[in-house]
Amino acid sequence: NTLTPAALADVARDVAREAALDIEVLERDECARRGMGAYLGVAQGAKEPPKFIHLTYRPAGPVHKKVAVVGKGLTFDSGGYNLKTGPGSMIELMKFDMGGAAAALGAARAIGLLKPAGVEAHFIVAACENMVSAEAVRPGDIVRASNGKTVEVINTDAEGRLTLADALVFADRTCGAEAIVDVATLTGACVASLGDDYAGLWASTQPLADQVKASAAAAGERVWQLPLAEEYEELLQSKAADLRNIGAKPPGAVTAALFLRHFVGGAAWAHLDVAGPV
Repeated sequence: NTLTPAALADVARDVAREAALDIEVLERDECARRGMGAYLGVAQGAKEPPKFIHLTYRPAGPVHKKVAVVGKGLTFDSGGYNLKTGPGSMIELMKFDMGGAAAALGAARAIGLLKPAGVEAHFIVAACENMVSAEAVRPGDIVRASNGKTVEVINTDAEGRLTLADALVFADRTCGAEAIVDVATLTGACVASLGDDYAGLWASTQPLADQVKASAAAAGERVWQLPLAEEYEELLQSKAADLRNIGAKPPGAVTAALFLRHFVGGAAWAHLDVAGPV
């Protein structure tokens, strides 16, 4: 209960100082000015203010490629009005819902210390809490992401993808990343499919998927590629908005990946669901 969004931002500042990285932390008002309604919709029920964290590594010489790592940063997830209840809800463990953010900050530190040539790297965390209050987003509410797409919030416990949506738009449009990898403790459906030892992998291009799998193998991590199944896209259709934030339960990990794809432009993109191995 000490790792609030503000505390996570302080950790990011420590990483930036140690690894000689640039850092900016956007406050709620600046996020609102940038139209990050999906992210702020999740954050609006919490007493702790959101912190949008952006670290940048810039090489000494010319930049030949720009990449981004986006980490899910829910420092606590109650589920919101769709409260996590009953056996197996793991609500008491939901401080681990910032596992993707931890991975992103760890990657930032490593890149800053290794200083690779020719690559500009961005590390992005939309940090917040998902809580229940009179101000919290409600099932049926509609939020607007920073790319203009509207989302009907069918389930407030499918919040991580809403925060990632605005972070992915930022990586694509503000940072100009040519390749984006997001890391998130996103779905129980992925754990049901792959267990605790494997991360699920989805990618918009096979070359990027192959690079992620090769990197995982070199690091001793287990990943399993799953399809961006177009036939499930219709499960995200809403009568009131551009998208629903959840599809059907059986392919829940796949529909979560399909949802995220709506917030990536022309960049090559890979999604890692690490809900099991976190």
